[in-house]
Formats: sequence, structure tokens, C-alpha cells
Amino acid sequence: MKQVKAIVLGAGDRGTRAYAPYALQFPHELGIVGVADPNEERRKQFAELYGLKVTQCYADWDDLLQQSKMADVAIITTQDQLHYEPTMRALEKGYHVLLEKPMSPNPQECIRMEQKARKKGRLLTICHVLRYTAFWSGIKRVIDGGNIGDVVSIQLNENVGFYHFAHSFVRGNWRRKDLSSPMILAKSCHDLDILAWLVGFPCERVSSYGSLMHFHEENAPAGAPKRCLEGCLAEQQCPYYAPRFYLGEGKKWAQKITEDFSEEGILKALRTGPYGRCVYRSDNDVVDHQVVNMEFSSGATAMLSMCGFTHDITRIVQIMGTKGEIRGDLIKNCFTVYDFLTQQQSEVRVHSPVDSHGGGDFGAIRQFLHEVRHYNGTESLTSAKASVQSHLMAFAAEESRLNKGKSIELQEYYSQVMHIQ
Repeated sequence: MKQVKAIVLGAGDRGTRAYAPYALQFPHELGIVGVADPNEERRKQFAELYGLKVTQCYADWDDLLQQSKMADVAIITTQDQLHYEPTMRALEKGYHVLLEKPMSPNPQECIRMEQKARKKGRLLTICHVLRYTAFWSGIKRVIDGGNIGDVVSIQLNENVGFYHFAHSFVRGNWRRKDLSSPMILAKSCHDLDILAWLVGFPCERVSSYGSLMHFHEENAPAGAPKRCLEGCLAEQQCPYYAPRFYLGEGKKWAQKITEDFSEEGILKALRTGPYGRCVYRSDNDVVDHQVVNMEFSSGATAMLSMCGFTHDITRIVQIMGTKGEIRGDLIKNCFTVYDFLTQQQSEVRVHSPVDSHGGGDFGAIRQFLHEVRHYNGTESLTSAKASVQSHLMAFAAEESRLNKGKSIELQEYYSQVMHIQ
């Protein structure tokens, strides 16, 4: 098997811990030959982990891409608003690209990236990793096999988890639209992609409601300072008290807030960094709950409910067909199929790792590497072409939410975006 060589642009959590580790476990398949990240400590740790020389490490992705093409693929895991330029440059340079979702917080940029990949004859695969899990691919096979007839309606609940929401979307990198993207895109483009994939027909219209209902200053308890470690009088009553989480049950999350995992290192991060701020006195503005309604060209409908106020992190789905029904819970790694004619119910249990998006991270990169080795111009499972469609669903949903739930026609919206170009 030919080893595929890769450069990694962005050595944060997704780049370092989600995709690049495939090279450590399967070095005959993937070799890392370069990295770019502005954080010197992260670069050093990445270099040590993947055996890179100083000459293979760059502070700026632009500097790396100015070099002669040194690999087959570019894995781009920069922050949301830094996806477009490096992707366009990498494609122009001749790299196949594996790009972290979302493609971009700008719909025009999403379309331009897809067009560039097509023009250059390169793969641009988006990390919609849920499609590569045993859970969702198993459900897709049941639907495609005709077991439940035609899909009529789908209900999908995305349980974000109260601590995950506070970490990532109140205190973290995705807390503000101007720094990342709207919540429905940053968190739920996975879900819109899955819904479009399961239905198997183009989405024609969407409407959406949602708001930032809880995490704002008006809901701060009495005695809550700007930072949890500044003598918070509400510590015993607040489920979001940062020291209790990052030094206790959430200590594994500490690797996301500091490079020093000692108790003092974590406390220092909480005293000085964004993760020690009171959740009610942060500068966040993304919604903490949102629903999206969709209608597809087949007549099928779907509803996505994203909510940050859940005790678990999972996705719960109910798929209603003309001949049967599927119900599943991602965290339980199982789904049931009910046959209306026989009135029999069968349970399908799948094996999925508890981390790495249920095996989706490694599944995505494994399939990507296979497609790179055997590239013949065909689209990947989660190609930019497919992803543009679900991204436009997210952009339209946000426009609907901002316009009191106004129904947005996807074809008209697409035409507007193309006109703006």
C-alpha cells in the first residue's frame, strides 16, 4: 500500500488529536511531513509527536504553502474563518484537501472552494465524520435497502451536553459568530448533512427558530464575579463553575485549554484565559437552542432540534417510513427497525469507539486516503459538492431565524448567493 504524505495546517485539537494520529497508528498509510501553526508550543509538541524537523515546521500556513509541493494532501484544521485562503492555495498548488467542517462561515467562499476543486481536478473532502460511523452508515444501509419504504419524516435531536456547550460555545472558540460562525453551522452542519444524506433528495425550503435564552448577564446569579476563581458566591449552586469541572470530572477537557496539565497549569489557565470566565459574563452571542424545519423535493420533511441543555452528548433519531420506522441513539450504539407488516422489531447494535466521533474521525481519513490513492475524478462521500448543499441549508436556516422563522426557498437563496459573487 502506497503511503500518502500529508501536511497539517492547524495543530490544534482536531489537527493534532483527531486526524494526524492516524499516521501514528497506521504509518504505512499516512506520513506527516509538515505542519503550520502560529502557536510555538503547539508546533513543538506536534513536531515531537510526529518526528518532524525544525525545517518542516512553520508559524504561518502561507509560508508552508509557498514551498514546493511536499506532500500529496493538505489536512486543514485551522479555525473556521481561516479555512478559505489556505484551501484555495492548497488546491491551486495541487494538493488534495481534507478540510475540517464547516467549510467557511461565508456561503460565497463555500461555493468558490467547491468550484476551485472541480477546476483543479483535486479532491476537496469535508470532515462530515458522522457519515463514516458504523451507526449512521448502518441506518443508511437499512433505508437504501427499502426496509422501511420511502422516508416520510425524520426527527433528529442533537444533545450538545451542558458542559460541552459551556466549554465550546460560551467560553470557547465558537462562542461568537464573528469569530467562528453561527451555531447552526459550527455545530450542526454535521446534522444537516446527515439529514440530507438519509433523505436522499434535495432540500427545497427551511425555516428556523432559536435564541440565546440563558447564557447572558441578566441570568447571572447574585454574587457571581467575572471569573469563577474571583470568589464566586454562587459556586455551590452553579453547574458551570469552571474549577469544579476542569479539575474534576472534566479534567480530560483541560488539554483543550492549556498545554500544562498540572493542577497549577489548569488553575493558571482558569485565572487568565477565557475558560475561567463566568458563563453569564462572557462575550458569547451564539444561540443556546435552535430548531430547523426542512422540506425535501420528495415531499419528505425533517426537523432538527439542537439544544445545549442536556446531561449527555448524543444524537437521538426517529426515521418514519411508509413501511416501517427506525429509532436510534448514537451514544448507545444501537438502533431498532420496526416493520409495519410483520409488526416485528429488530435491534441493530454497532461497534463504535466511545471517542473520536464514534470512529468517524479515523473512518473519514481512512476513506480519504483510499480515494487519494485511487483518484479517478470521482467525488468523495463527503465532497465539497455535497457539503455545499448542507451548508446552504445552515445559512438559510440562520437567515430564517433572524427573520422570525420566515420560510427560505433554497433555490432562490442559492441564486442570491451566486448573484452576490
